[in-house]
Amino acid sequence: MSKQQQLPVALTIAGSDSGGGAGIQADLKTFAALGVHGTSAITCITAQNPKRVLGIQACSVEIVRQQIEAVFAELRPAAVKTGMLYSAEIIRVVAEFFRTGCAVSSPSPHSFLTGRGRKLPPPLVVDPVMISTSGTKLLKDSAVALLKKELLPLAALVTPNLDEAEFLLGRDLKNLEDLRSAAKELYERFGCAALVKGGHLRGGKEAADIFYDGHNELLLTAPFIKGVSTHGTGCTYAAAITANLAFGHILPIAVELAKEHITQAIARHQIVNGHAVLNSFHACQPSVWLR
Repeated sequence: MSKQQQLPVALTIAGSDSGGGAGIQADLKTFAALGVHGTSAITCITAQNPKRVLGIQACSVEIVRQQIEAVFAELRPAAVKTGMLYSAEIIRVVAEFFRTGCAVSSPSPHSFLTGRGRKLPPPLVVDPVMISTSGTKLLKDSAVALLKKELLPLAALVTPNLDEAEFLLGRDLKNLEDLRSAAKELYERFGCAALVKGGHLRGGKEAADIFYDGHNELLLTAPFIKGVSTHGTGCTYAAAITANLAFGHILPIAVELAKEHITQAIARHQIVNGHAVLNSFHACQPSVWLR
C-alpha cells in the first residue's frame, strides 16, 4: 500500500464568531477548502451574527498559551495567522511564544533547521483586526502599541484594511497612490511585508490591494461585487495566504493565489437566512449547488 501524503498544518490564533462568518470559523473553513489541516487557538468568545457583535469574552492568557503550545507539540504548523487578539496581555503571550517558544529542537525531518539544529519559526501572517464590520472595537487601545512594538516585527506579512492601515500609520489614505506609500511605510517601520487592502476606497470601480515586501510590489485588483457584506473577507483572505504559505509557496505567490480565492468566495457567495455570506468552498462544490 502506498504511503499517504501528509497534509500541511496551518494555525489560526483568533476570536470565535458565533455566526460562523468570520474569525476562527472563517479561517478553518478556508484552511479546509484549500487542503490544509487547520488548527486553532481561540483568544476570545464573541456573541455575534452578520449584523452586529453583542458581546465579547476574552480567554485567559494561560489557556491561549496552552492552546498554542499544544498545537506546536504534536501538529507543528507550517504557517500561522493571527486575527482578533483583543488585549495587550494576549498579544504579549503570542509575541513571546514566537520569539522563544516555537524555535525548539526537534528530530522531525520536515522542519526547517538553523545551523544550530533549532527549528525556525513558521511564517506569521498578522491580520490586525481592530474594528468589526458592524463597528464594534475588537482591539483595546492599550494593545495597539504592543501590536506595533512586539508582534509586527515578528511577522512575515501584515494585512490591514484601509481603516486599519490609517490607524497604524496615523494618516488618511484616499487613493491608490496612498495605498502604495502605506505598504512601503509599513514595511520600513516594522520590517515585514505589507498587503494594504483598498476595498473601502471610495469611488473606485475595483477592489484594489497593494502588496510590498521590500523587493516586489503587486497591484491586485478584482471587480466590486454589489450587495455582498464584507463580513469575514479579511479573515478569509489572510487565512488563504496562510494556507498557501503552508504549502510552501513564496509570499508574493501566496498572496496572488489568496486574492483569487477571496474574489471567487465573494462572487460565488451563498444566501443563508437572507444574508449573503462568503462561499469558502466555491472550488469544491458542484455547479448545481450554486444555482
